[in-house]
Amino acid sequence: MAGRLIEAGSARFRLNQNSDINVTPFVDVMMVLLIVFMVALPVATVSIKVDLPQAGGGAAARPTYVSLQRGGALFIGDRPTRLDALTHDLTASIGGAHPKQAHVYVRADRGVTYGEFMAVVGELHAGGFQSVGLVSEAL
Repeated sequence: MAGRLIEAGSARFRLNQNSDINVTPFVDVMMVLLIVFMVALPVATVSIKVDLPQAGGGAAARPTYVSLQRGGALFIGDRPTRLDALTHDLTASIGGAHPKQAHVYVRADRGVTYGEFMAVVGELHAGGFQSVGLVSEAL
């Protein structure tokens, strides 16, 4: 707030307050923003018309679960398989989709050794399955 010094009769200086609102800075900022948006809006629009084709109607890739039990039993979903036939059976299970596009999740029992688990993951990577995730239970 601004102040004004006024001479008065008994007091040497008296301080009165000026309570007028100064809106000039607010108006200046709003005008600058208005000009910026008016200039930037035509630049942000695309003026080239393109007739885009529709995307293929294929279904999204569903995840496939590979389960490894403590005794070494291996399953794709609920069907049993062996380690040497894992990639062949998994390719048949995903329905002919490319292995790079398949999502495979590996579930393993708590008692499975690290070597058995890494043999399954290594076989998946050797078969071309790159999107391999691990499943655990939340605490």
